[in-house]
Amino acid sequence: MKIEDILLEARKWSFTTGLKILLIVLIAVVLLFLSRALARRLRNIFLKGRKDEEAIKRARTLSSLIRQVLYGIIIIISGLTVLGALGIQIGPLLATAGVAGVALSFGAQNLIKDLINGFFLILWDQVRVGDVIEVAGKSGLVESINFKMVVLRDLAGNVHYIPNSKIEVVTNMSKEYSGFVFDVPISYFDDADRAMEVMKKVDDEIRQDPAFSSDILAPLEIFGVDRFADSAVIIKARTKTKPLQQWRVGREFNRRLKQAFEENGITIPFSNLTVWLGNRGAGRPETINVKLVNGEEKGH
Repeated sequence: MKIEDILLEARKWSFTTGLKILLIVLIAVVLLFLSRALARRLRNIFLKGRKDEEAIKRARTLSSLIRQVLYGIIIIISGLTVLGALGIQIGPLLATAGVAGVALSFGAQNLIKDLINGFFLILWDQVRVGDVIEVAGKSGLVESINFKMVVLRDLAGNVHYIPNSKIEVVTNMSKEYSGFVFDVPISYFDDADRAMEVMKKVDDEIRQDPAFSSDILAPLEIFGVDRFADSAVIIKARTKTKPLQQWRVGREFNRRLKQAFEENGITIPFSNLTVWLGNRGAGRPETINVKLVNGEEKGH
């Protein structure tokens, strides 16, 4: 075939099939752009005029999933249309894909489970982008969620890709509100009621601080003396905060509480050991003589 004939065929192809393919690609690009705009519009509809963090996270997650579904549909239809424009019979391909799908379905059970679990995770609003959750033994901030997997980034910056089929229990630490639980140890020689009064005072101070007041939703709940540990009395309390703010508030409360305990002479104990000296079978402990020499204790 001569060069002139090849150029003529290429020109004819460009003005027929090539033009069709170009038009299909342009339409697909426009539809992808419109899908993105539609998803953004739906996000505003999902918000329903609300500006709180919970509504924003839910709207962002739903709009992202809708955009992904629309993108997938547009790309598949565009690809099939391009194949048709190239003269490739789509019918046999679809039939082959159907047979192959049946054959592969036995090995794709986890994929199907991923899709089903992902659908219900989103339908029941259990997880949203921006939540801090614990699933499948991993915890972190949800960076992405779709019908296939949940993507988490933990405190160390590690990214965990968790298939939805592996998710059986979801612990959401940031839905609607969050809480930080305090286990405050004090010495057995200190007054528990006085320690709890100091805790209330510290809570009042931190709730009046402009840097923290907007993040704390309620006064500190002090449940009382929770248990007797080996070397401390444990007082349990809880503060209620906006989602994701519990750790920031909790750390600041601990810092201020330590200072307040030191100012009020309340001891935060550490592990210690009581030693009893006695003869075997004597039934009573022996005494140990201690003499202070130059500020140091000498025992014998």
